[in-house]
Amino acid sequence: MNGVQSSPEKPGVVVICGPTASGKTAVCQQLAGHFSLEVVSADSRQIYRHMDIGTAKPTASERACVRHHLVDIVDPDEDFTVAHFVESGRRIVADILSRGKLPVIAGGTGLYIQGLTAGLADVPGPDPDFRQRMHRLAANHDEGWLHRQLQQVDPVLAEKTD
Repeated sequence: MNGVQSSPEKPGVVVICGPTASGKTAVCQQLAGHFSLEVVSADSRQIYRHMDIGTAKPTASERACVRHHLVDIVDPDEDFTVAHFVESGRRIVADILSRGKLPVIAGGTGLYIQGLTAGLADVPGPDPDFRQRMHRLAANHDEGWLHRQLQQVDPVLAEKTD
């Protein structure tokens, strides 16, 4: 993990990855019976408040037994990118390690896990002005117009998108 060293004296980071409702939280609860740990959620939906259905968020009782980070931290209308996740996650992992506990990254959002454990590619962030321009163009043309424009500029990328 970038910026976090592990050694026999200092534990590293455990990653538990899998799809929604595959038992990751149960594994964390079992591990908590053997290790002093805290969970860093790597789920792109569990970060949102009020989005409890379909996200398999840890229950209040599960969170009372094992501390979970990055759950219910932003409202659905707030921007929260993978870069925000990585920045928050790194800070939290460092804090957990500094307190002598084991950080367990648990979730199913591969990009979040990849970013936290291996770093992110250096790509530009969201561009709200560009997005607005594209929305205006889409509103003034037929449904497939933007995709046809993309095909002219980058046929390989256009093939990968719908």
